[in-house]
Amino acid sequence: MTDETAGHWRGWRAATEAALYGPDGFYRRPEGPAGHFRTSVHASPLFAGAVARLLCLVDEALGGPESLGFVDMGAGRGELVSGVLAALPAGVAARTRACAVEVADRPAGLDHRIEWVSAPPQGTAGLLFANEWLDNVPVEVAEVDSSGVPRLVLVRQDGTERLGEPVSGAEAEWLGRWWPLSAEEGLRAEIGLPRDEAWASAVATLDRGLAVAVDYVHTAETRPPFGTLTGFREGRETRPVPDGSCDITAHVALDACAPLDALAGASPSTHSGALLLRQREALRALGIAGARPPLALATTHPAAYVRALANAGEGAELTALGGLGDFGWLVQPVGIPNPLNQGPCT
Repeated sequence: MTDETAGHWRGWRAATEAALYGPDGFYRRPEGPAGHFRTSVHASPLFAGAVARLLCLVDEALGGPESLGFVDMGAGRGELVSGVLAALPAGVAARTRACAVEVADRPAGLDHRIEWVSAPPQGTAGLLFANEWLDNVPVEVAEVDSSGVPRLVLVRQDGTERLGEPVSGAEAEWLGRWWPLSAEEGLRAEIGLPRDEAWASAVATLDRGLAVAVDYVHTAETRPPFGTLTGFREGRETRPVPDGSCDITAHVALDACAPLDALAGASPSTHSGALLLRQREALRALGIAGARPPLALATTHPAAYVRALANAGEGAELTALGGLGDFGWLVQPVGIPNPLNQGPCT
């Protein structure tokens, strides 16, 4: 941002957009997101392997199309899409059109098979996967004033806030439907309407297949009273300051993004609509259990035991209560049955 805009008051949506995606924004920095925070992709290659197995299930549901799409939304520096290609069976990989969707420039040395694009391609038959993308779609923040009225929160580049106009129009309708605030002064909410719209636009690019959003999540029963807006820098949570120096993120109301057949913790639905699972349920359905290997294997096959033990530790991290396992998976089929009902592919 320039000195001219430093003292300007703006809504959090505009301020975050400039801080993250502007010419000098956080997501254009050379170290990429992995330099500041660790996602499931960075925690273990088992995650990319599970996504590859899910792509196999989508491929089966589509009948093995000549061109199978894999679209990685918010691809960072291509870590997930690269891992998925490496984990696919050779025959499936040969038919896969892999697209990384990201605002930053294409990283040097990326696999030549990966297309680097700024928007998802239209008419895809395959899997669109958005890992920690929606939490970085900027949103407005609302706060209840002393009169009990929800108002937009305005912010300057240094992070100083003040209250602006009352929330109105479609944003007020979204709050009333998905995150109603009582009249208690100081209560806050993030208005997720831009995320609903971004998700709908991404899903609309699929001709047939499956769209999956994985993110920090809360649902109507668990909305946090003071919101979740925060920052990350060099692996640590920090005060959100929209000057391009840190990530700015907020948890996602995934239940508002699509009509749901099932909520977190429920069994996958057989209906055609979307469902919401915790990551631990989704990954277990894709073959990641996090269970320790039998001790007898250490005697009969020591090297296999060591590998299995390492995988068990990484799987446990990906599915842990209170950690990555609590992430939400919004799973939305388009023109096919829900592939997670078919079990993990071999």
